[in-house]
Amino acid sequence: MSQRETVKSITYLKSNAAELVREVNEDGRTVTITQNGEAKVVVMDVDTYDRWRSALALMKLLTQGEADVQTGRTVGTEETFKRARKAIKRSNQNG
Repeated sequence: MSQRETVKSITYLKSNAAELVREVNEDGRTVTITQNGEAKVVVMDVDTYDRWRSALALMKLLTQGEADVQTGRTVGTEETFKRARKAIKRSNQNG
């Protein structure tokens, strides 16, 4: 658990929701909410959530790319640039 992460009970959340939201938003920290002593949800500010989603999407793309390389589903540099030039030309004609 990082220093920016805090654990609070669901009872605390119920009693202090507005304050907790303000703190999470201002500090950019995440808060793990527990129920009956077990972690159930994480509260985070929108900017942190957006960065997390972007990082996850990038990781998925990297994983797909690695799989493509391992199975030989790749295109050489010359062919890549040839396809890019064609796409740019089509885009300019349509735009």
